[in-house]
Amino acid sequence: MVECIVCRPAVNERLELEEAELDLNRGLVGDNWLDRGDPDEPEGRAHPDMQLNLMNSRAIALIAQSKDRWQLAGDQLYIDFDLSPDNLPPGTRLAIGEAVIEVTAEPHLGCSKFMARFGRDAAIFVNSKLGKTLNLRGINAKVITPGRVSVGSLVNKVTR
Repeated sequence: MVECIVCRPAVNERLELEEAELDLNRGLVGDNWLDRGDPDEPEGRAHPDMQLNLMNSRAIALIAQSKDRWQLAGDQLYIDFDLSPDNLPPGTRLAIGEAVIEVTAEPHLGCSKFMARFGRDAAIFVNSKLGKTLNLRGINAKVITPGRVSVGSLVNKVTR
């Protein structure tokens, strides 16, 4: 289930939403993913396989200690779902609300911003062997079918 939706309208800005639109080209509408781009990509374009960031809501609850701090992690969707690669290998599709997204192979690891916001121990924990095995820092995904998602939306694997 979707526990929290966060839009990042600008760098270091967060807006918690009850409902959001997922778009094929823009990802989460209103988020700065597309405009921010990726310096490692040609011409600084946004990386297409990093359109959405998802984090397990139980992991962020443990790390942040308060729900009002979840958005500091920088992810857009916080879901109560097993994000491990055993459960969600790249290519797995998830139906969330009206939308369908696909898990991508791009790693999502705790960075210096994550460490600054939650501490060194939290970054070491999510980047540990166990943390990586469970994808505790989260996963990347891209939109396959656009649509609305809301807090409380169920998350289900799509069988092809």
